[in-house]
Amino acid sequence: MKLRILAFLILLISILAFPLWVSAILALLGMMYFYFFIEAVILFLISDLLYGVPELKFFNIVFVSFFASLVIFIILKLLKKKLRFK
Repeated sequence: MKLRILAFLILLISILAFPLWVSAILALLGMMYFYFFIEAVILFLISDLLYGVPELKFFNIVFVSFFASLVIFIILKLLKKKLRFK
């Protein structure tokens, strides 16, 4: 539990202070390590609410990193179920 809270705080600080690619790598690692790391998706939503601008190449969608993290979260969740050893 302490490790999960620490990962959440590190990801929060990285979203607020570091470039997007650092936060994306940390979020991906957190999603792969923890069973249900929905905090990454929520933090990317907060990031888009704070820093998001409409992207012309994505049809003026503001929540690009939120949708990307949500898709990656769902894909990793499905892959974890398929790769689980019994």
